[in-house]
Amino acid sequence: MQFLSRIEEILLLAIWKLGENAYGISIREQVENDTGVKWLSGAIYGYLSRLRKNGYVKTTIADNVSDQRGRPRIYYTLTPVGKERLQAIQLLNRVMWANVPELK
Repeated sequence: MQFLSRIEEILLLAIWKLGENAYGISIREQVENDTGVKWLSGAIYGYLSRLRKNGYVKTTIADNVSDQRGRPRIYYTLTPVGKERLQAIQLLNRVMWANVPELK
């Protein structure tokens, strides 16, 4: 089985948490809130592109709203394969951490 990298896991979790509101900026903000690490605005787009290329997410381009300027938003949604990978890494983490003595 092919495992997710840590950043792939973090991004897929952010997309899952955000649901229908998962677009570039909201994903970056979710990752920052979850990890406490600041990201540059464009830093996640390469990873998101790779997730799409690997079939873990699909994209939908939003219709332009009259008060929105610039490019339309691109929304990200987990595919069934992406959800499977996320479930597999969740199970792996549970198994790996089971019966581990407390780290002090």
